Amino acid sequence: MFLGIDVGTSGVKAVLVDERGRVGSQATAPLDASRPQPGWSEQAPAHWWRATNEAVLALPAEGRRAVRAAGLSGQMHGATLLDAKDEVLRPAILWNDGRSAAQCEAVVAREPRTHEITGNAVFPGFTAPKLAWVEAHEPDVFARIAKVLLPKDYVRLLMTGDHATDLSDASGTSWLDVGARAWSDAMLAATGMTRAQVPELFEGSEATGTLLADVARGWGMDAVPVAAGGGDNAAGAVGLGVARPGEAFLSLGTSGVLFVASERFTPNPASGVHAFCHALPGRWHEMTVMLSAASCLEWASRLTGRTPGALAEAAEAAGRMDGTALFLPYLSGERTPHNDPDARGALFGLDHDTGPAALGQAVLEGVALGLADGLAALHAPESVESFTVAGGGARSSYWGRILAAALGRPLVYREGGEVGPALGAAKLAMLAAGMDEAEVLAPPAETATMEPQADDIEVMDAKRERFGALYRQTRTLNA
Repeated sequence: MFLGIDVGTSGVKAVLVDERGRVGSQATAPLDASRPQPGWSEQAPAHWWRATNEAVLALPAEGRRAVRAAGLSGQMHGATLLDAKDEVLRPAILWNDGRSAAQCEAVVAREPRTHEITGNAVFPGFTAPKLAWVEAHEPDVFARIAKVLLPKDYVRLLMTGDHATDLSDASGTSWLDVGARAWSDAMLAATGMTRAQVPELFEGSEATGTLLADVARGWGMDAVPVAAGGGDNAAGAVGLGVARPGEAFLSLGTSGVLFVASERFTPNPASGVHAFCHALPGRWHEMTVMLSAASCLEWASRLTGRTPGALAEAAEAAGRMDGTALFLPYLSGERTPHNDPDARGALFGLDHDTGPAALGQAVLEGVALGLADGLAALHAPESVESFTVAGGGARSSYWGRILAAALGRPLVYREGGEVGPALGAAKLAMLAAGMDEAEVLAPPAETATMEPQADDIEVMDAKRERFGALYRQTRTLNA
């Protein structure tokens, strides 16, 4: 067996996968984020470790004893600040935190070659501007920083004792020369950092160390090697076999992502598209990011008193894609294509008949239309023939129908798609253990395909024009 651990935003998931890539068992322990001020998002790193132990120990003991390697994936960009004794200095600032918008401009001002070096715009969610914010607002904390780790890599530290990360996760820090697959001294200097304060870099399929003896004993496992792993989306791609040029997947988790694999580094910072290293050696990817996707449905469920699943079912039962209600899904600001931390959600076009079903429909459509905006921003959107679907939102076939229409592409559902990045973390562990890459990266079996329907495409195209106009009209009100 191979163990995959995904340190997500809403929970830590652990899975056991056999040598054929089949998921044997899985368990999740929940996490909560704190929002101490509007636009802020934080978590206590100790909670990641607690949830990791809960999730792993919930797996069958017999399966844990059979584990031969482990891998990690996780939410990207989070700034976990440690002192010289590896003690946490403050709550981790997360990927969907928007407080550092001014610091993004400061980073570029300090290093005018930023876009050339990193191949990406600097977003408030990235790690480097977070450090610039800490330097400006919490100088005592900044002065004590000995290491900065990404969320999954803090869990790695407690698992193995190593300060290490993989290249896909490091790509989202604004400190990496993504084309060269190496830390950039110039970018580190732009936030007052040095190489001594960042972890050692590894390819995602390389082992960074082995489980500490006490951790292995507590988990009922051998002291197995631990793969570098990947950022959540790169790991998700590995799990689904998205590795060859033009292969793509759509992730419907807390955030919404379109991911396209590439054998070349194709940066386009002005588009808001991320150009990152893949979790596999010698490969890169393009990625569009919506900060709020399935989390929008959770928000709407709190308003209506219905579960997200029940709300989606109510929308499906009504079966209306011609409603007037529009929803802007920018509950935490937005990245691709707007790079607008001040963007906010909106409901428009309501009337006396607008009830839970219509609200659910508007939310499902709003997320789909936001993803369509991201697709248009890709380097070569016409090269993408279909999207494999992953994440919790993949459970709703009705949402799939809406998404297929908005994107104008078939959606492919595969075994294990709902497992998400944890499956990819386990497969990276398989590679670290020496298994054959072609065998490990074979796509899981296809379970269903959702073809876009011509009538639906026509309706969604018309709504996309109104959707874009609504964002432009409301943008000045949010600044």
